[in-house]
Amino acid sequence: MFLTKLQQEEKEAFLELAYLMATIDGKFSVFENPVIAKYKEEMDLEDYKIKGLAIDDILKVFKEERSKHIVLTEILRLVYSDGIVHENELESITLIKEHFGFDANKYANFKDWIEGIKELANYPEHE
Repeated sequence: MFLTKLQQEEKEAFLELAYLMATIDGKFSVFENPVIAKYKEEMDLEDYKIKGLAIDDILKVFKEERSKHIVLTEILRLVYSDGIVHENELESITLIKEHFGFDANKYANFKDWIEGIKELANYPEHE
């Protein structure tokens, strides 16, 4: 949604983070795979090869407040895409939230917004 607003280095770091989050539960779900592909397409990084960077190294790349908001929003979308939030995903989200300096209220607002978007996307269309 907002990934085009990131700088090139941030886009690559985001892709690393997204892949890390998508595989943190030991498997790459059928729901997460299309999301990663969409991220690559949105950021014009279809040929990017994942390097497997550590989460701390990835998070250091994001310095601007706007970039941190974009990253948290998109990572929450990814995590909630399959409807199952694994314990490792929650731990990583907590790490991201703390590294970025987001308090509980700000995080709750992001989470609620993402859940609302997911509900809206799944709402049946009227004919």
